[in-house]
Amino acid sequence: MFRFTSIITLVLCTLLGSGCATGSRQTAPLAEAEKQIPATQTVVFIHGMYMTPDVWSDWQTWFSERGYITYAPPWPLHEVSVKEQNNQHPSKQLGQLTLNDILENYRQFIATLDEPPIVIGHSMGGLIAQKLLEEGITAGAVAVNSAPPKGVLSFKFSFIRANLPHLNLFLSSDIPSQLSLSQFSYGFANDMSTDDQAFFYENFIVPESRKVGRAPLGSSGKINYTTAREPLLIIAGGNDHIIPASLNRSNYKKYRKSPSITDFVEFEGRNHLTVLQPGWQTVTEYIDGWITQNRSNH
Repeated sequence: MFRFTSIITLVLCTLLGSGCATGSRQTAPLAEAEKQIPATQTVVFIHGMYMTPDVWSDWQTWFSERGYITYAPPWPLHEVSVKEQNNQHPSKQLGQLTLNDILENYRQFIATLDEPPIVIGHSMGGLIAQKLLEEGITAGAVAVNSAPPKGVLSFKFSFIRANLPHLNLFLSSDIPSQLSLSQFSYGFANDMSTDDQAFFYENFIVPESRKVGRAPLGSSGKINYTTAREPLLIIAGGNDHIIPASLNRSNYKKYRKSPSITDFVEFEGRNHLTVLQPGWQTVTEYIDGWITQNRSNH
């Protein structure tokens, strides 16, 4: 009944060192796949665990230069500087932060906007983007290196090792996790130079709630894959340790019964820090093209 069609395969090799991208699409027959992205110009960026909105600074500039109105609101308790958040560790308040708290924070923010936004989320922000899309309050969603919804699992060694700081059940869920440089380098910034790893660690990484990290294992991480909704693009990094590309593809395949447009693309050689990794412009170019391709007035 349902068909798989190929979308344009993009070769996005640039002087900045990015890899190539290969994509696929799954959707119901065209008569059923009715929802497209409306003529909104608003984009809301959603950061992931251990990060702040600072990771979106260059992306906001890039999208703003192309006519988008951009916002990157922080998660609760992520409003202050990276240095301040690290100095507050271990924060009892942060230890109690849940995925539902973060979702409510974005619901309230989106309600203040003049039009439904396209949401672009990274890591746990990718799962948040999928959930907001399911709720019908966005114009479309992009999930970059997305945390897996409930029931989407990986048994790859890299996934288990990189996620242990927050998934280790021998560690209290009430105490936030603070990554060491070694843990960050392996999970987020593998195959980058040691200088780059140290720079990104010092300037972008903050402690995080273990309750949020464990949320995909529970009901708050559940996705209804059959809900009719606006288009969704799932992006994977071919060299991502903490969210392997295979895990993103498994998430994508869960949408096979959806009556809505669902696209998947894998960028070879990109790690979990892809939003900051040199060559990030190839990802933004792809996203911008995907939005244009799937607009209702296209």
